[in-house]
Amino acid sequence: MPRMTGGQALIQQLLREGVDTVFGLPGVQLDGAFDALYEARDRIRVIHTRHEQATSYMADGYHRTTGKIGACLVVPGPGLLNAMAGLSTAYACNSKVLCIAGQIPSDQIGKGRGMLHEIPDQLNAVRSVTKWAARAMRPEEVPGIVHHAVQQLHTGRPRPVEIEVPQDILLIEGDITLIDEPVQPSLPEPDPDALDHAARLLGQAERPIIFAGGGVVAANASEELQALAEMLEAPVILSMNGKGALSDRHYLTQAMVAAWTLLPKADVIFAVGTRFLQPATADWGPKGQPLIHLDIDPEEIGRNYPATVGIVADAKRGLAALLERVPAYNRKRASRKDELLALKERVHDLFWEVQPQAAFAQALRDALPEEGILVSESTQVGYWTWQAFPVYQPRTFLTSGYQGTLGYGFATALGAKVGNPDRPVVSINGDGGFMYNVQELATAVQHHINVVTVVFNDNAYGNVKRIQKERFNGHVIASDLVNPDFVKLAEAFGVEGRRVTTPDALRRALEETISADHPVLIEVPVGEMPSIWPILLRGQHGIVD
Repeated sequence: MPRMTGGQALIQQLLREGVDTVFGLPGVQLDGAFDALYEARDRIRVIHTRHEQATSYMADGYHRTTGKIGACLVVPGPGLLNAMAGLSTAYACNSKVLCIAGQIPSDQIGKGRGMLHEIPDQLNAVRSVTKWAARAMRPEEVPGIVHHAVQQLHTGRPRPVEIEVPQDILLIEGDITLIDEPVQPSLPEPDPDALDHAARLLGQAERPIIFAGGGVVAANASEELQALAEMLEAPVILSMNGKGALSDRHYLTQAMVAAWTLLPKADVIFAVGTRFLQPATADWGPKGQPLIHLDIDPEEIGRNYPATVGIVADAKRGLAALLERVPAYNRKRASRKDELLALKERVHDLFWEVQPQAAFAQALRDALPEEGILVSESTQVGYWTWQAFPVYQPRTFLTSGYQGTLGYGFATALGAKVGNPDRPVVSINGDGGFMYNVQELATAVQHHINVVTVVFNDNAYGNVKRIQKERFNGHVIASDLVNPDFVKLAEAFGVEGRRVTTPDALRRALEETISADHPVLIEVPVGEMPSIWPILLRGQHGIVD
């Protein structure tokens, strides 16, 4: 057994687990880990940020666009608390993020003496946004705890995990046994009887409908989803995080607003890799039709709507099993292509009324190649993209999921670009959200992360301000903003800055910069924009029929 410090054991075990990139921010409690990273700098890349929040966001973007583990490394206390915004987003979006945190010296934990960066019960604090968390208290424990953390990432529902190693444990030596066994993914075997019941319901249905979510993308199950949908001639309603699971070019792919037309006429509902929250809680939701719910997390099945058949399985395995069984029961159905293409056109026309958001989003789609990645945000154009932006491949459209984390987008896009250096990555932001992580322009320059960042600037938290005007008698408070000149700000960081004012000009600017060998920021000054939500309510009341 070789002698190693806890820090060396940490980095050597990460390498054995396939981690080749770490997003981190150093500090005294991590000295032993960063010195070990220096020793391994030819095998593991360190992207250091200007704020801990960016480390977890970047790890999330890295994972969601590559499928590989996203690893972040932060100091304890305020460092970990800063990173928890990104961990909460990764938790909502089912991301395989491994967060490694420092800790105060091991003999001081729990004593409350006020050591640097000490917070009470750090492990329990982080458990609110992770599926598993643990601490190594000896150098010899480090490899095993890293290996177990990675096993957790590949077991059941993917969600972030956290490990922490005290400051002194990273520095002292022990007799270390590294673990070379590859992690074996632990996925549940679907129940054969449930599969047969579901296959019979789907096969005998005249007008089945499928709701698919991010679990399909996470399981790399797009081919299986498409094959089953085509077998059933079933329209596929994609959630925000499910966008790209089936190409928007396919006539079966439908926006959520189309469900308000399609669901009442469906006789069987199949939800796969989704919490099924929006349909389950809306007044246009199921009206007694049988629901088949397939999800890797048994707690999700029936949580939001009672399931007639529950299947605990990852989407790829479950869909493959249904593909084998449905033909034994499947009926012949006429093609619904003309009907569903016409519905897609009506939905498109409905959303096109929301201007200028629709035109700006179309400029983004026109300029972005099919394999390009768009990271959306909680901003006016972003809200439009959640509903209507065409996505053609999985892992090319990112949102913050149900967490709705304002300001997550720019740093997440940086992580996506680190994982996909040869693919265009575009980050769209409002001026309010962009300033949450504006300092990471320096990270983009230093590490040559060539993201194109679009900032729609209305000098306000625009959604808040509009609500205050429309619902609270014009009581505008705390929603107006004073901003820098974003073009000059970008240039001060060494980023190319541009300013455009129209959708056509945005499209041209994107076409000219999307393959640039340096980071680019494009400011788009805009006025107040209309709300997208009334359009959705119109769809709900049958306007798309």
